[in-house]
Amino acid sequence: MSWQHSVPRITEDERQLRLSKLRQGIEGEGLAGVLLGPTESLRYFTGLVWHPSERFLGALVTPSAISYIVPGFERSRVETLPHLPGEILLWEEEESSAALISRLVGQGGRLALDDGLPLYFYHALAAAMGAERLADGGRLIRGLRRIKSAAEIALIQYAMNLTLDVHKQVHALLKPGIRSSEVVDFIDRQHRQAGADDGSTFAIVSFGAATSLPHGADGDQVLGPSDVILVDTGCRIDGYHSDITRTYMLEGGDREFERAWRIEREAQQAVFDAARIGAACASLDDAARKVLAKHSLGPDYRLPGLPHRAGHGLGLEIHEEPYIVRGNDTALAAGMCFSNEPMIVFPEKFGIRLEDHITMTEDGPRWFTDPAAGPTEPFA
Repeated sequence: MSWQHSVPRITEDERQLRLSKLRQGIEGEGLAGVLLGPTESLRYFTGLVWHPSERFLGALVTPSAISYIVPGFERSRVETLPHLPGEILLWEEEESSAALISRLVGQGGRLALDDGLPLYFYHALAAAMGAERLADGGRLIRGLRRIKSAAEIALIQYAMNLTLDVHKQVHALLKPGIRSSEVVDFIDRQHRQAGADDGSTFAIVSFGAATSLPHGADGDQVLGPSDVILVDTGCRIDGYHSDITRTYMLEGGDREFERAWRIEREAQQAVFDAARIGAACASLDDAARKVLAKHSLGPDYRLPGLPHRAGHGLGLEIHEEPYIVRGNDTALAAGMCFSNEPMIVFPEKFGIRLEDHITMTEDGPRWFTDPAAGPTEPFA
């Protein structure tokens, strides 16, 4: 059964509401408009999905209109793709898209830029308009995107459920002698079969000492009978990501690993318990590190310990705001979604990452997927 029968796509009405909020921000900051590039923000506000290239394609949003800036020969393609209604304005191969945008904005006013725009296009706009008339649109755009609607959360939940089921299939597949490449291929096939947008968005499969490298090791690996196993993978459903990690052993009895696994799970739970409406994102990272320090790990980013932030936001991008990291005073609010993954690394021995995601509700945090049960029981 296709996922569309279980969870609906983002509607045009919801995109119009997002656009309305963006326009409120434009007017509130006294801007002439916001320029969206070929990024996930273009998809978020307009529904148009476009992969970036050297030819600019995007949308200019003003308080009264939305105009698509399109290479002339791509018009027929754009017209066939889902997007909110708006005028399609063309630029030809010998023309400058930056000059077209400058004419549309006019002589006065500042233009806020999608923070995903490439640097070369910023320079083209600065030459056409003057750098003093360009503003960073990231704060406005990200402030809207980091609060997920019920429809977005439903899509993320569906994607998480799908990936968790793939994890369970991987657990049943694993046996000594299997190659990590076989597992990666299996994960992709299962994601595709389950209806993910394009199979796996990524898959990290690490055995033994390779698990101490947070993003995996180069080359193929063969699973040994007493190896630690780390599997981190995800997919997309209507553009929205899943991302789940499990670390375990096939058989028990390794006391060092089992003790470390329980510390990791304690740190993960501490992050969850610290997640309260109004709490600073940094306080969740602090909570994880306090657990590790209690067990003589770290402190700070020292190893053995936690070498990176405790989590990241997730939505149309697999890493987006809010970031669960030291120094981030962003207050948690209902609708925020983020990972909880305070990995513990023991260099050249093994690493343990348990990654589940949280959505903030008015009543506090809620797991997208239940945390792992034990060192040899990766599922609740």
